[in-house]
Amino acid sequence: MSRQQEKSRQTMKELMEAATSLFASKGFTATSVAEITSRAGYAKGSFYRHWESKGQLFLQIVEHKMRQYRDARDRRIADAGNLEEAMRIIWDFLETMVSDSEWARVFLEFTVHSMRDEELCAELRRSQYRLSEDIFAELVRPFVTTDYPAEKIGALNTALFEGFMVHNALEAGVLELEDVREAAVALAVAKGTKQ
Repeated sequence: MSRQQEKSRQTMKELMEAATSLFASKGFTATSVAEITSRAGYAKGSFYRHWESKGQLFLQIVEHKMRQYRDARDRRIADAGNLEEAMRIIWDFLETMVSDSEWARVFLEFTVHSMRDEELCAELRRSQYRLSEDIFAELVRPFVTTDYPAEKIGALNTALFEGFMVHNALEAGVLELEDVREAAVALAVAKGTKQ
């Protein structure tokens, strides 16, 4: 790698770190590109050499975080012996995401923000940015022993998880993650395992 490429990579890393910190403390919408570049010690032009918008930067941060989460999950899921074990491993992974409450709030804020931007919304729907029903289906498919579509198990779990994230962000306090986790596992096992 050339010296210029290394410097560019370092600039991106520092801008992403500054943005992550600001998003966590102020939220996505309240954070400006100027604040990100100022925090990282760069001019605004440095930002726009790497990303078209704050939304594109956020997607890259999400992709990086999801890759870290998925690497840990994928190493464990290979050892699952049945659907229940696979579901518990998946929900362990989801729990790590929920436990980072600041990040969960920012992600929800960004999700709502992206609904007003067709291109950003389409990009966010891609599986690399979230635990989509497609990814979920691929994870559980080897363990499903009924005719019930793995995609439906995936969609149900994605809906339960994303619904819990909203519930948790609102600090409703009625449901705990364990309640949702056990309901999701029971539902998947009931639909996807021959009785």
